[in-house]
Amino acid sequence: MVRLVANPPNPWHSASVELLGPAPEARLQIYEEEARSALTANDSPDVPFGLSVNPYRGCFHACAYCYARPTHQYLDWGAGTDFDRRIVVKTNVAELLRGELARTRKVPETIAFAGVTDAWQPLEASYGLTRACLQACAEFRWPVGAITKGALIERDADLLRRCHERAGAAVHVSVPFVDDADGRALEPFAALPSRRLTTIARLAAAGVPVGVAIAPVIPGLNDHQIPAILEAAGDAGARSAFLVLLRLPREVRGVFEDRLREAFPERAERVLHTLREVRGDGSGAARFHARMRGSGARWEVVERLFAATCRRLGIAAGREEPLRRSPAAPRQGDLFDG
Repeated sequence: MVRLVANPPNPWHSASVELLGPAPEARLQIYEEEARSALTANDSPDVPFGLSVNPYRGCFHACAYCYARPTHQYLDWGAGTDFDRRIVVKTNVAELLRGELARTRKVPETIAFAGVTDAWQPLEASYGLTRACLQACAEFRWPVGAITKGALIERDADLLRRCHERAGAAVHVSVPFVDDADGRALEPFAALPSRRLTTIARLAAAGVPVGVAIAPVIPGLNDHQIPAILEAAGDAGARSAFLVLLRLPREVRGVFEDRLREAFPERAERVLHTLREVRGDGSGAARFHARMRGSGARWEVVERLFAATCRRLGIAAGREEPLRRSPAAPRQGDLFDG
C-alpha cells in the first residue's frame, strides 16, 4: 500500500506538514488538462533525442529511482507518492501533435515516447492518447523511438510496425532486474521483469525493432544480473541493448534510499557505498556528459561485462535508432506556401 508520508519536502515551499498519526493511503487521483503543445524540445547532450511526447505527468509505476519525480514539484505537489498517484492527463495531446506535425516543413527527426514518464502506464488503456499520437506519427511518416516498462505497448505493435515501415521505429523495453522479486521491490506497479521479456518477444514477432534497456544499473544490487538480463532479452528477440547508471536528483534520493532500506535492509548500506564509489561524491551527477555513466574501476568492470556479453550474444551495444526517411513530397498544405 502506498502511503502519503513518502513525499519528501518540496523545496519550493517555505513550510512543510508533518503527519501526527498513521499516514493515510495514497489513492489514485486523475487530473485532466488541455496542454499548450505536444512536442517538447531537448538539447541535452546526454539524451539521444531532440523531441519527445509525454501524454501524462506522473507515473503509476512508482519506480523508487525515477529521475522525473522532481517535475511534480512544479505542479506544487511532491516528488514521492504524489508523483505516483496524482496523474495529469493531457487530453488534447494527440490533436496538438497532429497539428504540429502538419505545420512543420523540416526533415523529420525521431520523436521519443516518452522523455519523462511512461507513455504506456495503466491509464493509457483507458485514454488511448499514446496510441492516437502514434497514429499521427504513422500518418505523417515520422520516425519514433520508445522506452517503456509497460506491457500495454503490445497493443500498439501494429502501429509501431507501420511507423517502422514508413519512417523508422525502435522500441527499448526497460528491464533492470532479471529477478521478479527485486523488480517488484523497487518498481512496485510496473509489469514484472519476466512479463517485460514476453513483451520483447511479442514486439519482435510483430516485426518491431526492439531492444532492452538495463536502466538503471544500481551497483551492488543489479550489476551482477547484466549477463542474465542480456541472455534472456536476446532469447526473446532483443537485437540491441544499452545501460544507464542510476542517477539520483536530490528529491529522488530520499525516496530511493527509504525503499532500498525497506526492501533490502541487509544490502542497503553496501549499495549506497558502491554508488558513491562509481559516482564520486554520490550525487546525482548533474554535469553534462557524466549523468548517465560512472567512473572508476568498478564502473569500468560493469561496462566491460556489458560489452563482452553483448558481443557473445550478438546483440548490438547501444541504442538502436529509427531509420531517418528521406524528405517526403510536399504535403497539400505546403503547396500553397510561397
